[in-house]
Amino acid sequence: MKRSAGILLYRRAGDEIRVLLAHPGGPFWARKDEGAWTIPKGEFENEDALAAARREFAEETGSVLEGEFVALTPCVQKNGKIVHAFALEGDIDVHTIKSNTFEMEWPPHSGKRSEFPEIDRAEWFDLDEAAKRILAGQSGFLRELAEKLSAG
Repeated sequence: MKRSAGILLYRRAGDEIRVLLAHPGGPFWARKDEGAWTIPKGEFENEDALAAARREFAEETGSVLEGEFVALTPCVQKNGKIVHAFALEGDIDVHTIKSNTFEMEWPPHSGKRSEFPEIDRAEWFDLDEAAKRILAGQSGFLRELAEKLSAG
């Protein structure tokens, strides 16, 4: 079973909570928006989930995070992948994000290889908007974050 780990970065603006979501790069996701965004994350195997989440966040955004990470309940996406997430309060400038890349055959069956960024952009969203944008399988992370923050 495949596993991924990522970080749900959030910041407060008065009473409002905003979360950082990433839009996957590559041609499959190019025209998808609602229900396509994700926490910055990536697959891992023989590694601590938090270490993997921190590594993947750095690879996908170019930012190294430090602080008190709060484990969220893992979710299972439609494809069966288990996603481990950690919430962290912090702030990064989405205009400075530098994602690593991946290579794939594009167009399909052309024999040509093209390189694409793992994430093509990231944005800060309030929780209501984030709930519309995030992959359905990851929406529990937003609900759990809101519950943990309202509980103090």
